[in-house]
Amino acid sequence: MHAGTIEAVREKLVVAINETDIVVQATVDTVTQILVTAIKDSGTANASLNDVIADVASGVIRGAAQVGAELTQAATGLMLGVLRSPTEAGTPALHVISHTAQIAIRETKAIGGDLEAVARGLVAGAIEGARKMGVSRGEAAAAAADGALKAANILGPQAFETVQNAVTQRVHGIAVVMKKLAEAN
Repeated sequence: MHAGTIEAVREKLVVAINETDIVVQATVDTVTQILVTAIKDSGTANASLNDVIADVASGVIRGAAQVGAELTQAATGLMLGVLRSPTEAGTPALHVISHTAQIAIRETKAIGGDLEAVARGLVAGAIEGARKMGVSRGEAAAAAADGALKAANILGPQAFETVQNAVTQRVHGIAVVMKKLAEAN
């Protein structure tokens, strides 16, 4: 991760939230602006796109926590902002969703934030942004849940259980069906 980018995202998000007090929209706008600029400036490839998304996700979680913003709303805005930003041609939407969720959960744990709130927000954002990415709401929800669970699994059993409880609840009327669970039944 790049400390300068993370810090720039954190600072911009803090200002945006303090100016508008609408966490989701402030986060979407900040993330979209930074990703558009970063992708345009670097002509990024998939590997560096993953790095940029990681930096942005880390900055969002840190900035939202700094101002005491609701992390569910910040995570929703993070996912929507990532999904509304341009990506490299050929980058699968479900990969972008899963990667964003992994980073957000990992960063949330690092700052001692609410894993359940972030996991719910990530799934909600994926569902809301699915149409723009050309995937079904169910696939988007499953990709966000999968990414969140992958990160939580590395963080330990308590983190995994917390995230699992969050992502297996209905969000926006969508029941999250994990691929491995669906294949086992």
